[in-house]
Amino acid sequence: MRTEKIVINNQEYIVEIYTEQRNNVTVSIRKNKIIIKVPISINREEQFRNVLEMKQWAVKKITRDPERFKKREEKQYRSGDILQINNEQFLLEIGYCDNSSSSGRIRENKIVLDISSRLNEEIKRKHIIALLSRIIAKRRLPILERKIHELNQQHFQKEINRIFFKNMNSRWGSCSENANINISTRLLFAPEIVLEYVCIHELAHLIEQNHSSNFWNLVQQAMPDYKDQEQWLKKNGDSCQF
Repeated sequence: MRTEKIVINNQEYIVEIYTEQRNNVTVSIRKNKIIIKVPISINREEQFRNVLEMKQWAVKKITRDPERFKKREEKQYRSGDILQINNEQFLLEIGYCDNSSSSGRIRENKIVLDISSRLNEEIKRKHIIALLSRIIAKRRLPILERKIHELNQQHFQKEINRIFFKNMNSRWGSCSENANINISTRLLFAPEIVLEYVCIHELAHLIEQNHSSNFWNLVQQAMPDYKDQEQWLKKNGDSCQF
């Protein structure tokens, strides 16, 4: 992956460019990021031309509808807030301490955070988000593991090594060559069927480590309406975040 920066409507966007095993060129726009994926099989000149065309398309898209791609305000959490994760609600209790580090724990449906008072406000906010993501992911991991093993048994029957929830912002999931499956904690805010699609997507990579037509055939066999879930992520993905 390589990155560039461009400014559109006075807002800076990071452009992430991936070359990978795939048959087509894709571009997606996120709150402050443009992601371009090009086939590794084409020559460098053609890759450059495709990337340039996708950047021009993204600039035109953002310029035409700036409100749609306007950067969302970052979440601010306060003691007493209620955090909704699927069918669970958590009461937040946020306190501040004179420690160099921050910590958190969950008690039934209450999340208690102790945030270092030595930090500036932006770093405090990042500590809160990281702790919430880690604590809730730990609680929900057994459910995710069960779901992935059930889907694997039903559609793929491949060996799985380990399953993780990870605080990933650039991807919804990943599958390593060692058969480790990683799912973004952002999907804790998505409907169950959307999470299921991402699990199927990563399981299919146990057979095809690319985005070839064979890969998409595997996904479609397991979930015929998978494109509906992809559309949901494109439309609502920015709202899925701690």
